[in-house]
Amino acid sequence: MTSPLASLYTELVMEHDKRPLHAGLREPFDTEVHHVNPTCGDEITLRLHLEGSGEQLRVTDLSYEAIGCAMSRASASIMSDLLIGRTITEILPVQEHFEAAIGSRGRIPGDQELIGDGIALMGAAKFPARIKCVLMPWKAYQAALVEARTLGQP
Repeated sequence: MTSPLASLYTELVMEHDKRPLHAGLREPFDTEVHHVNPTCGDEITLRLHLEGSGEQLRVTDLSYEAIGCAMSRASASIMSDLLIGRTITEILPVQEHFEAAIGSRGRIPGDQELIGDGIALMGAAKFPARIKCVLMPWKAYQAALVEARTLGQP
């Protein structure tokens, strides 16, 4: 019998954890946010760099330092790879679907066409304590975007 954790720590999650994409804080950046999950101690510092305006506002870089469980670190890696190079308009349906699927406790299947490697994180949907781990990088991105827009950057 396969352990339920096998669906949580997939090979792809472990690969993103061991070899994270876009990790390490880089410059230039428009905003920097720091989020902590007090339940488990996961932390992320995320830097966001945007270019353009209006419908053409684009994430040109998203860098981070993540400390914590494999799920939160893999989520940061997968998220950064999904978002870099896309406009905010292109990102919104990805973000909305990812958050809805991960928060559905398995009722909404992840759409791999839309969320790419994020599909590997869908196992967390069945583990309420892990949902916050997976969503923390996405919430940090949202906060950085709000901060950048509030500050009028770019």
